[in-house]
Amino acid sequence: MGKRSASLKVASHALDEALQLALSLAPNSAGQIAAQREMVTALENALDARRQRIILSRSTVNWVKWTCLFAQGVCTLILIAIVHSDNRAAAAIAMWIFATGLAVSVLLISSHDRPFSGEISVKPDVLLQVRPN
Repeated sequence: MGKRSASLKVASHALDEALQLALSLAPNSAGQIAAQREMVTALENALDARRQRIILSRSTVNWVKWTCLFAQGVCTLILIAIVHSDNRAAAAIAMWIFATGLAVSVLLISSHDRPFSGEISVKPDVLLQVRPN
């Protein structure tokens, strides 16, 4: 997903095999029917979670949103400077606090822009723990 090579057209081979196995079982009792239903539901949830991760890996924050964020930040910094023009220390402190908040917001948005690649990314540690060897 970090390389954007995962496809929605091709399902995971292991999940497909597990789903086929769960559906091929012939339950004999009500408990086995309930267990089979739960297995199929869990596998469908896993397939849906995979689809959602693939969709998320393809999403990006477009340039219009970035431009609007920076324009809003610059306008607010100018407004803070105008409002506090009589007191330079207050203007500097207010502008520093707002600029820090803006920088944190940019970092947060950029970390969610491509969540599966880059320095700030979601690692597949949990998925690797449940993967069969």
